[in-house]
Amino acid sequence: MAAERTQDRERERERERTVPRIRLDLPRERRARFLPEYDPEAFGRLSERIARFLGTGRFLVWMTLTIIVWVLWNIFAPGSLKFDEYPFIFLTLALSLQASYAAPLILLAQNRQDDRDRVNLEQDRKQNERSIADTEYLTREIAALRMGLGEVATRDWIRSELQDLIRELEERRDLFPSADSHGSDVPDR
Repeated sequence: MAAERTQDRERERERERTVPRIRLDLPRERRARFLPEYDPEAFGRLSERIARFLGTGRFLVWMTLTIIVWVLWNIFAPGSLKFDEYPFIFLTLALSLQASYAAPLILLAQNRQDDRDRVNLEQDRKQNERSIADTEYLTREIAALRMGLGEVATRDWIRSELQDLIRELEERRDLFPSADSHGSDVPDR
């Protein structure tokens, strides 16, 4: 019996050595990658910086000056120093290469800006909802206070009520004169 248990334990240990145990409570090991890794956020920031520079007047001035110098050099320079003859094929290739990289970088920067705008709009919408809810709450509270104040006796109302009572008492005194006014000056004993 003990020999069988020992054999079972050894078979289980052997199986554990050959088959790696998969644990769900631990993160998986990183696999080796053949492509270089990059930080998409850093690449996005770089593309935005490039797109911002491509949209400036400074870039247009430098690009225009570069093209003018390129064309003038290849027209007026001595033959041995010219590197791009009249149809300026190399210049066309360079401008095409610059445009082929500029367009996707600008689109990437626009997509990132759209994402930021979408997040900002969502936050603004939530803030507006909170402001509307707060305004409605305050409106209800003010209405409740007004209703409550309608039931509270104000100083002017009390004054007017007292004046009405004084008038009423004076009218009663005039209608029903007291017995003291007809009798003697000596009070009853």
